[in-house]
Amino acid sequence: MCCACCGIAEGDDIKLKTCTACKSARYCSVKYQKEHRPQHKRACKKRAAELRDELLFKQPESTHYGDCPICCLPLLIDEHKCLMMTCCSKRICNGCDYANQMRELDGNLQQKCPLCRRLVPKTQEQVKMNNLKRVAAIDPVAMCQMGSIRFNDGDYDTAFEYWTKATGLGDVGSHYNLSLLYKKGLGVEKDKKNSCVISFGSGCHWRGPIILQTRKMVGKREQ
Repeated sequence: MCCACCGIAEGDDIKLKTCTACKSARYCSVKYQKEHRPQHKRACKKRAAELRDELLFKQPESTHYGDCPICCLPLLIDEHKCLMMTCCSKRICNGCDYANQMRELDGNLQQKCPLCRRLVPKTQEQVKMNNLKRVAAIDPVAMCQMGSIRFNDGDYDTAFEYWTKATGLGDVGSHYNLSLLYKKGLGVEKDKKNSCVISFGSGCHWRGPIILQTRKMVGKREQ
């Protein structure tokens, strides 16, 4: 590898530094990097834009849901195609859920979570209690779920708190939900610029929420 400006090769005593924007050109010093900037500027901007698009639009190998812990098949982007167990905050595909229900019916067994083996809650209050227990255990998935419940109840301030904590713990769904709060000014001061930044960050990790939201918008326009 050689310096893009002077052509000197990298060696034990010479360490080349990569251009932070395009990640392709290398320079032996800041001086030569500045001198080469007029010739490199156009190509640098083009490559930097390509890298940004690759980061944002690259098709992921799987969704942020990961694989079903039972059948090990990738969980689909559509959240209606899988089921979250409120007792342990794990998701399983609808196929495994159906197979488990059939097994319990055939054996006249109690309905239990196929993962943690706890009884399946029968009322909405029991579901909320399970969520609160998982929140107390610092579970980001449960925090995201509680944020959605509070959002649907119109308590945007509490939803913002739950989603902020879950985002800090790496929950991508909460990351995207926060961008919507900033965009609409719910529970927080309206800030479209911050909304775009947060939305871009969530899109780099998982494109699912953005894809589904786009499809919903297209569907509304077609109706």
